[in-house]
Amino acid sequence: MPNSVMIAGPCVIESGEILEQIAQELKPLASNPKFDFYFKASFDKANRTSLESYRGPGLQKGLQMLGDIKNKFGYKLLTDIHESVQAGPVAEVVDVLQIPAFLCRQTDLIVAAAQTKRIINIKKGQFMHPKDMQYSALKALNTRAKNKHETPTYEACLEHGIYLCERGASFGYGNLVVDMRSMVIMRTFAPVIFDVTHSVQMPGGAGGKSAGDSSFVPYLAKAGAVVGVDGFFMETHIDPQNALSDGPNMILTAHLLDLASDLLALQECNQSLNHQKDKHATQH
Repeated sequence: MPNSVMIAGPCVIESGEILEQIAQELKPLASNPKFDFYFKASFDKANRTSLESYRGPGLQKGLQMLGDIKNKFGYKLLTDIHESVQAGPVAEVVDVLQIPAFLCRQTDLIVAAAQTKRIINIKKGQFMHPKDMQYSALKALNTRAKNKHETPTYEACLEHGIYLCERGASFGYGNLVVDMRSMVIMRTFAPVIFDVTHSVQMPGGAGGKSAGDSSFVPYLAKAGAVVGVDGFFMETHIDPQNALSDGPNMILTAHLLDLASDLLALQECNQSLNHQKDKHATQH
C-alpha cells in the first residue's frame, strides 16, 4: 500500500456531541498525507458481555450520526456489521465494512459484505490460526473476483479491497496475547491491519464487562510497525475512563497523535532498510 492505513475513533457511538468532539481531535491525523485515514465507530455493539451493557444508538440513528461526521469532516468511515441484512444499508454510508472477530467464519455475512462495493476488514477471531484466515479472505475474494482463486494472494486481496485484521489471541481465560508471527503469516495472502487497542483487552475481566490495559498500546503498536503491517486500528476517546464501552483499552486521543508520529518514523525506517537490502541483493 502506498500509505499506511489509520483507522481511529471511539468504540461505540455514545452521543452526537462526543462523536463530533473525537472527530475534531483527530483532524491532525486525518490531514496527514502519509496516512490513509478512516474514522470508526460502532452503531451497535451486539456482542457485549452483559445484556445491561450499553450497545449504541442502533442502525438507523447510528448511520445518520456517522453520515453527519462524513458530511462535516469529509472523513472516510468504517463500522462493523453483525447480520447479513445490514450490509446493504450500511454500505450506503460507510467506506469500510468490518466483520467482527467472533463472526470471521460466517459465510453469509462475508458474502453479503463482499457483494457491496466497499472495502472489507475481516478481524481474525481470537480462536483462529492465522493461516486459516485465508479461507475467510477467499470467501470474500471469490464473491468479488471474476476469475475464481484457489488461494488468496496479497495482490488479489488488495485489488478487491479485502483486508485482514489482527486483534490478539486468547491466552487462557480473560487474557489476550499478540503473536507477531500472525501478521507475517496473514500478510503472505492479504493486507493486514493491526488492531492494537483490542489486543490489550481482557475479555470479561471486569465482572460482566471487559477490562484492559491501554498502557501497553504504544509498545504493541511499535512492535507491529517494525514487524510490518499495512495499517493500524486504534480505538480512541477524549475521556476513556468514562467511555461507555472498552474504556480500559482505548487510548486518549491526544496520546494517539503522538504515537502515530512514532509509527510513521518506524515504518519509514523499515522501508529504508528493505530498500538497502534489495539494493545489496541486486549488486550481488
